[in-house]
Amino acid sequence: MSRYSLEEFVEKTEQQDKGEGLFELETQRMLEVNLEEMVWAKAGSMVSYMGNIKFTREGILEHGLGKMFKKALTGEGASLMKAEGQGKLYLADQGKKITILHLNGESIFVNGNDLLAFEPTVKWDIKLMRKVAGMLSGGLFNIHLSGRGMIAITSHYEPLTLKVTPAKPVFTDPNATVAWSGNLQPEFVTDVSLKTFFGRGSGESIQMKFSGEGFVVIQPFEEVYFSDSNG
Repeated sequence: MSRYSLEEFVEKTEQQDKGEGLFELETQRMLEVNLEEMVWAKAGSMVSYMGNIKFTREGILEHGLGKMFKKALTGEGASLMKAEGQGKLYLADQGKKITILHLNGESIFVNGNDLLAFEPTVKWDIKLMRKVAGMLSGGLFNIHLSGRGMIAITSHYEPLTLKVTPAKPVFTDPNATVAWSGNLQPEFVTDVSLKTFFGRGSGESIQMKFSGEGFVVIQPFEEVYFSDSNG
């Protein structure tokens, strides 16, 4: 086979069945879902599928009035779609790196923009970060996932996990924070010296402080979210 030939390209990039179950990493940035019944996925994340799969935007009242109210406040960022049927489904989100996690009775908070897909067996709820609503543009919510099942989260480049201990709290930039363990409740603090350095209107001075025992996942990238008020 000649180097750089079309045949070589197809062989190198061809889809492969790895037999890993419902969620497989086809590449680091492409999730393969071996669909048999149903999964929830981020709206707009479908890039390809084979088989008999039906996509439905989640209904306004599908998860009850409480979640509907929260979703109205959080805007499009938390929009989910239901994929039902049998076949192979490929999901991606702006070329971000994908990490598959299997919850076995644990819980985790994921930034609303960084949740790609999850099994229907996983319980979830939207958590609003009200205290920072006036400080940051968008990205003000996260999703609490708990129970048992597979979830897929995304990050710009490789994620880094930092351990939180009672002796060592962790401070993060909200726009670089991907996820954290379900037992942690972040508080928002303002760094006065940073505020002076960056100017009064800068979001850089707002930090998330994690105290207690757990972990925080960050990415080497500050994700900028756009609120509805910015058009």
